[in-house]
Amino acid sequence: MLDPMNTVTRQRLVGRDDELRSLFGHLDGVGFRGRAIGLLGEPGVGKSALQAEAVEHARSLGFAVLTARGSQSETHLPFAGLHQVLRPLLPRVDRLPTTQRDALLACFAMGDSTEINPFFTFLAVLELLVDAARQTPVLVCLDDLHWMDQPSIDAFAFVTRRIASERIIVLCTSRPEALPFADAHTVEWTELNGIDETASAALLDARAPHLSSTLRDRVLWQARGNPLALLEFAAALESGRYAWTEFDEDLPMTTRLEQAFAARAEHLAPAVRAVLTVAAVDDGDDINDVLAAAQILHGSPLDRALVQPAFEHGLLTVVGERYRVAHPLVGSALRQAMPPATRQQAHAALARVLAPHPDRAVWHRSFSLSGRNEQIAAELEQAADNAQRRGAVASAAAWLERAAALSPDPQSRAARLLSAAELGYQLGRFSQVEQIKAQVTGMTLRQRDRSRLTWLEGVFHDGSTGEPAEVRHLVGMAQHATDAQDVDLAMQLLVGAARRVWWRDPGETVRHEIVQAAQQVSVPAHDPRLLAIYALSESHEQGPTVIEQLTRWPADAGGRPDLAGLLGIAAFCTGDFRRAVAFLSTPVQELRAQGRMSLLAEALAIRAWAEIYLGTFDVASSADEAMRLADETGQSLWAATARIAVALIDAVGRGWDAGHDLLSEAEHVALRTPNAASSLLAGVQLARGIAELGANRHDQAYGELRRVYTPADPAFQRVQQVWTLSYLADAAVRTGRRAEARSVLTSVEDLVGASPSTGSTIALEYSRAVLADPASAESLFRTAMEGAGRRLPWHRARAELAYGSWLRRQRRVVDSREPLRAARATFDALGARTWAQRADQELRATGERGWQPTSNPRELLSPQEAQIAELAAQGLSNREIGQRLFLSHRTVSSHLYRMFPKLGIVSRNQLAAAPNNPGNQARRDHLQSGDAS
Repeated sequence: MLDPMNTVTRQRLVGRDDELRSLFGHLDGVGFRGRAIGLLGEPGVGKSALQAEAVEHARSLGFAVLTARGSQSETHLPFAGLHQVLRPLLPRVDRLPTTQRDALLACFAMGDSTEINPFFTFLAVLELLVDAARQTPVLVCLDDLHWMDQPSIDAFAFVTRRIASERIIVLCTSRPEALPFADAHTVEWTELNGIDETASAALLDARAPHLSSTLRDRVLWQARGNPLALLEFAAALESGRYAWTEFDEDLPMTTRLEQAFAARAEHLAPAVRAVLTVAAVDDGDDINDVLAAAQILHGSPLDRALVQPAFEHGLLTVVGERYRVAHPLVGSALRQAMPPATRQQAHAALARVLAPHPDRAVWHRSFSLSGRNEQIAAELEQAADNAQRRGAVASAAAWLERAAALSPDPQSRAARLLSAAELGYQLGRFSQVEQIKAQVTGMTLRQRDRSRLTWLEGVFHDGSTGEPAEVRHLVGMAQHATDAQDVDLAMQLLVGAARRVWWRDPGETVRHEIVQAAQQVSVPAHDPRLLAIYALSESHEQGPTVIEQLTRWPADAGGRPDLAGLLGIAAFCTGDFRRAVAFLSTPVQELRAQGRMSLLAEALAIRAWAEIYLGTFDVASSADEAMRLADETGQSLWAATARIAVALIDAVGRGWDAGHDLLSEAEHVALRTPNAASSLLAGVQLARGIAELGANRHDQAYGELRRVYTPADPAFQRVQQVWTLSYLADAAVRTGRRAEARSVLTSVEDLVGASPSTGSTIALEYSRAVLADPASAESLFRTAMEGAGRRLPWHRARAELAYGSWLRRQRRVVDSREPLRAARATFDALGARTWAQRADQELRATGERGWQPTSNPRELLSPQEAQIAELAAQGLSNREIGQRLFLSHRTVSSHLYRMFPKLGIVSRNQLAAAPNNPGNQARRDHLQSGDAS
């Protein structure tokens, strides 16, 4: 390792030995682990200087270094930062799969396609970096990340989560008040403070040895360890262009530094100042564009020789045809110092030069105006549409906000702001949406826009607020939309209202009002939106109608994944879990192919629970991926939903005694949402109850599960209590609470009515048998084993376990062994280890000994490894698997290499048999057998 204490680094960068040692250590260890590192600090504290030292060290180690720097003036320009990083790698783009290549080129407007998929773009970025890292380690330096355009930030966030096994280091700098990545775990951030007093004095004396002692002390006091301030204050004082005033101590550090930079530019010739003026507002990095626009501003020809003082004074830097403002505070100082008219003239000049780039040109033209202008506003709105088609949703929102600012008509202004807010919702930007909502609330709105504003209320909680007044307001707006024959808006509002019912019940009256309002909209009876509204609002009352209409739809919803998703929700909420899995598998496949990770996370989370209720406890099937994707896309409610599923699956498989971290995290999310999300809390209680049952702690199990049935409890949930019933019955029998549980059973029977769904029937048949008197129990047990759950291994095995246990307690020991053996074998094959052990304990009580659980190598795999093994066994290539799971092909290869010893195989060809062991096959049987209803 290169020791910073013994090299020239120490003379150039004072007071940063510890930070350099840490950075160099990460670079030296890149062969063991890739990582993303971030430096946080105020302007001038030395973030960029440390990054520069890391670059020098990386190059000495043979790294390929890729760099990009954010700029305040180009935050609206989609993929500008990404293009800076990838420019040296673009000649390799033809090595990418077609979908990834086309998506990447489209985002840079370099291909024939204008429609791109952002996540295929991100995957292309990952593949290019990974491919480069095969030849030599790669250092990606992202300076001033907080000022990069959001599409580029999203791409870098995607990459940084997937480089742990690659020879790639990402080094970012950012200001502490504006962390650019929503996920705090994406980057290992280190906050930089000023250098200490000794280092400050050494730096100042080395750079400004002729300062008087008075000025030296003043600079040290004012700079407070900020290296840039030490250098700039000293330079300004030595030049005589800056003098202290009594107000300086009261000014923020950033302001004082800007004044120092502005003083440096004041004495320069008009031609040079014209170049600096244009550079300060430019959103690109081409020096020729700046010179051309500055020539228009200055009114006479310009060349590089004339503007050389801008480079000599350290205000601009240039490499080849690319330039940049030397420090962000230089640009800020220049912009603040220029009169408004000058700034408008600079933007107008850039707009003329950038005419071949219409979107950039109209952006600058919009800032050349002193008033509102509908034509420019409309062009900005069109530019937003263009950006959105290119996958740059964040940039599209910025264009729309600028279009709104220029709109002469207040109602058009509000409509454009609402469009920006809707894009902000898609991006998960709560503060942006709240800010726009507050701005629009006091404006005159068209009827449709009032409805759009209403829909945005509480939308970030996916309707978890559930306040009756708020839900009724949504219904009222939907009725206005219906009167105006705006069917799509009416249904959008009503689906939003119905979602709130799921997360937190607003009461019977409000639920029925939603259904009545939906019935007034002119849509066919089988419309998936209508069925979803029915199922979310009145799953029991409308269940038979919904299920009947669902039978009219093919599993792929006629090739419409958006409709299949709604049908999957309708099937799930009514307890038709087989059909829910079938419907949800279509959008899962399509959303995965389209790279739409946010919606994919939701579909996977719902499918995971449908699988659980059917008795599939395979975390790799849906739950683990749903959790990872929801975390990555910032969807806390769906991430919590998936976390509960993962914890419940773990309870069935291995059990846990002292709670579960994932459950605690999910419960925290549920409780911090307005009014608490009862559906999440009900899921938490079910997971805890099942864990306690698996450990034979029946009193604790009953206490956990009973909360779902207590109306005053936050975990009360009228739909989920039906699917929790059978586990409550188990706990009740073992704790002497049979009568109390029978009362719950009666209330659930009343709730579901005469035509319950398959899911409800399974729960009712099981609970009636377990809670029955001895005289009627045996026939009810046979009904439970041969009834609605007969072809679902988990449910049949539970009925066999309960029946065998009942027989043993009736002293029919010999008769009890057959159902207990069958239950134990099925649980073992399903990987439900705790439940197999329960069945074995019952068999041991009959005198039978000697059982050993089946060894299942697949249980040694992580959920992601299991997914990869499954796809590889189907014959998919590493690149195909990577594209499906949003991983690089090298990461897939590494996973396969690590899993071979776990599975006891030595080649990929043997995978086709390895994952399809009896345990894994049993997991699939419940979906492949029987009717769909």
